[in-house]
Amino acid sequence: MTWLVTGGAGYIGAHVVAAMCAEDERVVVVDDLSTGDRTRIPGVPFIEGTVLDQPLVERVLREHEVTGVVHIAGKKQVEQSVRDPLTYYRENVEGMRRLLEAVSATGVGTFVFSSSAAVYGAPDVDLVREDTDCRPVNPYGETKLICEHMVADLARATGLRYVSLRYFNVAGAARPELADHGESNLVPMVFRRLGEWQAPLIFGDDFPTPDGTCIRDFIHVADIASAHVAAARALDEGRVQALTANVGRGEGVSVREMIAAIREVTGTAGEDWAEPVATPRRAGDPPRVVAAADTIRAALGWKAQYGLEDMVTSAWDGWTAHVRTAV
Repeated sequence: MTWLVTGGAGYIGAHVVAAMCAEDERVVVVDDLSTGDRTRIPGVPFIEGTVLDQPLVERVLREHEVTGVVHIAGKKQVEQSVRDPLTYYRENVEGMRRLLEAVSATGVGTFVFSSSAAVYGAPDVDLVREDTDCRPVNPYGETKLICEHMVADLARATGLRYVSLRYFNVAGAARPELADHGESNLVPMVFRRLGEWQAPLIFGDDFPTPDGTCIRDFIHVADIASAHVAAARALDEGRVQALTANVGRGEGVSVREMIAAIREVTGTAGEDWAEPVATPRRAGDPPRVVAAADTIRAALGWKAQYGLEDMVTSAWDGWTAHVRTAV
């Protein structure tokens, strides 16, 4: 098979591309480079563009004889989605509609969608299962849920085989050159603050959790990538027709606990100036979201391989390598 990976030059996308190439899958990438980096995917056919450009996508699908799509491109910042919801509906929902139009027009038969735990909202359960009610609390989560419905509806109408992966909070790096250098995720955000000799920020310490900070299921990006490979392989082999599955470790870690782990790895654990400072909550942040990962294990034979220390250490290696290169 040949797979189109949308957003394949981004942080998560580049890890997925690398993992698929390591398994000898043929891959072509479309990315608008709004947050992606072309240098992350050397040696892979690359087309700069957006999934909103349906004629471009159709041309890529035909010219590269694509038989499956892994859709990762899209906007993903919760707070930004609250401030600018229409951009999220355009980029995520309309982008998905046009991509699916292209898929239908060219006869592509398999589809892997990178969804999100944000579809659940703020569930009042210890572990979130796929049948937990989906009640998003921000526009980002709403757009992901709408996109899931679009894929499932098209599948019922056309026989498209698909997997929607609801993954949780991503961290770490498989290799330093693939690390996350953005400002929206917790780990690089704390790295940047510490690198500037500033205290890490906690957005809200009054949540109904044991230490007052949000609890999340952090998962290594290499595990996310391997989940995409497992989904693609199951679709290719006909073992899966339609699947929606969580991708997580099933372990909750609070923001305060994650910052403590980061301080240990960065050598700032004993520094008073590096004590985290609480600030007001961000709009759209639920108190606790932790995955139950039974479905993906049963359907795809997949489970997470990496722990919290692996995530933080690999992310720090990538961050320091990036800083040295930038100087």
